[in-house]
Amino acid sequence: MSHRPRSGLAAVSSALLAMSRHLEVRDVLKTIVASARELLDAQYAALGVPDDHGGFAQFVVDGIGEEQWKAIGPLPRQHGILASMLHEARPERLADVRKDPRFEGWPSAHPEMSDFLGLPIRDGDEIIGALFLANKNCPKPQGSCGFTEEDEELLAILAQHAAIALTNARLYERSRELTIAEERSRLAHELHDAVAQKLFSLRLTAQAAAALVDRDPSRAKGELQQVAALAAEAADELRAAVVELRPAALDEDGLVATLRTQIQVLDRAHAARVTFTGRGVRALPAAQEEALLRVAQEALHNALRHAGAQHVDVTLHKRGTDTVLRITDDGCGFEPAAVRRAGRHLGLVSMRDRAGGIGGTLTVESAPGKGTTIEMEAPGG
Repeated sequence: MSHRPRSGLAAVSSALLAMSRHLEVRDVLKTIVASARELLDAQYAALGVPDDHGGFAQFVVDGIGEEQWKAIGPLPRQHGILASMLHEARPERLADVRKDPRFEGWPSAHPEMSDFLGLPIRDGDEIIGALFLANKNCPKPQGSCGFTEEDEELLAILAQHAAIALTNARLYERSRELTIAEERSRLAHELHDAVAQKLFSLRLTAQAAAALVDRDPSRAKGELQQVAALAAEAADELRAAVVELRPAALDEDGLVATLRTQIQVLDRAHAARVTFTGRGVRALPAAQEEALLRVAQEALHNALRHAGAQHVDVTLHKRGTDTVLRITDDGCGFEPAAVRRAGRHLGLVSMRDRAGGIGGTLTVESAPGKGTTIEMEAPGG
């Protein structure tokens, strides 16, 4: 290991300490990649976190400049050698990646790579990433790989600790998301109470004005002016509620990414399996995205808190010119007509109002012991 800039336990310790200092997932990924490249003295290093659609949710590189990275173009897909590491969960050490039968080429701006070392990052049975290096900085006899078996063992140790650091960072971010969600819920209750108080005062003042119209018109006029002032205050409170309660993630990430993130959090937080699939949906107007998100949240709450579901599946897809949100669970189900007769709503009135408010429709299919399917169809997308 004498060719390494830093060798032995000191280098490994330095890399592991660097990974443990960060709590943000993106920072952890960057630290893992930089540590791996320095530790094994490679020209290039990368780490990809797979998504569920044949691509990568995150992909971090080290050794490639920002301009070159932009010129390379879209992120790679899960194919060839990357797919082998992710799906077969085995290390790959190659003398020349370009000569491997699985090699499918790369974009014109991509740097030339020869010897290659890669392996999956695992959290138990789950593969949460693929870490790989290329172009070892050392003399290489013709046709041989610069990366050694010792390098592979060292990278495996790093990958084990990378899995811990990455998992901890993900848990931290999810915990923070849940805290934000709880705070938003608290804020919603506070805003609801504030508006309710204003409306209560508004009603009492209006009643007083009505009683005074005949016997004391002057006082009635003053009461009516107070009604107008209270109504304006209530409108201000409602506008504040709309601004505060619109999820910031919708503005930043859009509906599909926001739904995916929130469902991943629920999947981790509950014993039930919660899944999401989004296909072919483009950006929608803000009101429609918020309505779809709120209906999804209400339906998920019912499935996870009231229905005892073991599996909840959420899909968002195109149907002609419309966007369709579908939430299906295998919970206890209910009789919709009986729920209405009993005066219980399970949020169905709110969901129908949200759908109708954007010119959409909501359908509910459920029966005792048969689970529930809620479908909302919104125009456009």
